[in-house]
Amino acid sequence: MAESMQGLKRSHRCAEVSNALEGQKVTVMGWVQKSRNKGGIIFVDLRDRSGILQIIFEESKCGNECFEKATKLKSEFVAAIEGTVCKRAGAVNENLTTGDIEVVATSLRILSEAETPPFPIEENSKTKEELRLKYRYLDLRRPDLQRNLVMKSKVMTIARQFMANEGFLEIETPMLCKSTPEGARDYLVPSRIHPGTFYALPQSPQIYKQLLMCSGYDRYFQIARCFRDEDLRADRQPEFTQMDMELSFVDVDDVIDVNERLLAKLFKEILDVDVKLPIRRMTWIEAMNRFGSDKPDLRFGMELKDISEVVKGCGFGVFTGALENGGSVRGINAKGQGAMPRKKIDALVEFAKTYGAKGLAYIAINEDGTYKSSFAKFMTEDEMNNIVAALSGEPGDLLLFAADKNKVVWDTLGALRCHLADQMGLLDKNVFEFVWITEFPLLEWSDEQNRFTAMHHPFTMPMEEDLAIIDTDPGKVRAKAYDIVLNGNEIGGGSVRIHQDDIQEKMFECLGFTREQAYERFGFLLDAFKYGVPPHAGLAYGLDRLVMLMAKQDSIRDVIAFPKVKDASCLMTNAPDYVDEAQLKELGIDITVLDEQKTEE
Repeated sequence: MAESMQGLKRSHRCAEVSNALEGQKVTVMGWVQKSRNKGGIIFVDLRDRSGILQIIFEESKCGNECFEKATKLKSEFVAAIEGTVCKRAGAVNENLTTGDIEVVATSLRILSEAETPPFPIEENSKTKEELRLKYRYLDLRRPDLQRNLVMKSKVMTIARQFMANEGFLEIETPMLCKSTPEGARDYLVPSRIHPGTFYALPQSPQIYKQLLMCSGYDRYFQIARCFRDEDLRADRQPEFTQMDMELSFVDVDDVIDVNERLLAKLFKEILDVDVKLPIRRMTWIEAMNRFGSDKPDLRFGMELKDISEVVKGCGFGVFTGALENGGSVRGINAKGQGAMPRKKIDALVEFAKTYGAKGLAYIAINEDGTYKSSFAKFMTEDEMNNIVAALSGEPGDLLLFAADKNKVVWDTLGALRCHLADQMGLLDKNVFEFVWITEFPLLEWSDEQNRFTAMHHPFTMPMEEDLAIIDTDPGKVRAKAYDIVLNGNEIGGGSVRIHQDDIQEKMFECLGFTREQAYERFGFLLDAFKYGVPPHAGLAYGLDRLVMLMAKQDSIRDVIAFPKVKDASCLMTNAPDYVDEAQLKELGIDITVLDEQKTEE
């Protein structure tokens, strides 16, 4: 039978009990991690979110009734214990903050009994994620997950304090808004009061924060929930949290400055890591050419080298064909990997194909300086030597090459260098390498839509010096956009926004929108801009991803209390689920096409 805690008040969390309290009475409450009955003495490890504390029950100290009750304690029972803090009689446990003390119990109340959990509540659980997510309320008891969520809470608290001190106002924006399908797919919410119409859940507060600048709020900040109905990858969730800001009367450097100081404060206060300011900056084109990615991981080298000039007249059709089609030939040097077995090289070729490459060419440099290569028979000795020299190849190295359109080459080698670095153990989670990526292209060509699309969004300001070529060479126009990248992850991004009518109209023209289409989608923002709009710029962090990196985790699911799985479902609550006919009727919704699973049932 569960007992009441009436008349008892917790004096300390478990790990708050310290040497300084020796000899004092305490009242602690928590879950039983484990209980060991050694005959005349019972050892109980009591756990709460602060940590673990050892409790000792001795019949002579706590009495027969209390001792009998203590024999019933099992894993995950909830207990309230009064007792006295003492030095440990046995060996000190170096792994616990409370490892040199224990509480000698004088009373016990069992507040709640527990069934045996479906998996052990322990750090670094080996239990399959599906089972842990089904019982997420148990999974969240694990100390490592609790530490992650405590860290996330601290990040949010410190960010709020910092932004308030910098003159930012925290303002909430709506969850039910208008669908503007120019980014990812919207989640739609049917309206009961206006049958046949839908709200959208916000993909970000972008338009609202720009409206707040029009309204004179000057500096806005929000920790905002965002929703995107997209195909999920390991580090994506259908709902996620942004740390969102917008500033008036600023340019790129102002936004970067406040964010560098915010990051430095977060990393110092939470991890005691000094972020060297200013954070280095790299243009988008430099990042692509050197690292094949606009979110480069700078913890290791293995940079891309363009060998197009070196191979332009060679006899290898794969290389010359790529160059004739306006592409390039680039390579990376995997130092010391020259003895990689053929099977592993074949696996790298298959990996490259998932990024659009038709294959990978390679040169393995043997320890005696000779070459083993997939294309040597098409090349002269001089050409081979020149290629090796271009990649600073030495005995024992493995050189890998891609030849295709620039985008395919960048994507392939950019992913391959990170894949190899992981295999080679070069990715140290204790190292934090920040970089700002600047001067993104304003537009990118979509073969599907046969038009230019906005690389960020349609309100991104072009660089003033590129406006002259917007009609003649729109693909070359750079944007006043910037991303903050950490260890190969984009943790935040933003841009200066367009505040001049003529530039905004030109942007819509480049995107293939008529004036009518632009007004249909964004009319309320364009109307607001008629009434005096300040120059403004902003940035938003993916909060979950930032905390994931700070907590040295591999998945954002480990820093989100109740995440969804890859098919966007919740294993714990079984959402999304079918609703009853009455609810659908109220909304004027008639489901005519059932999915396959329902049909089979």
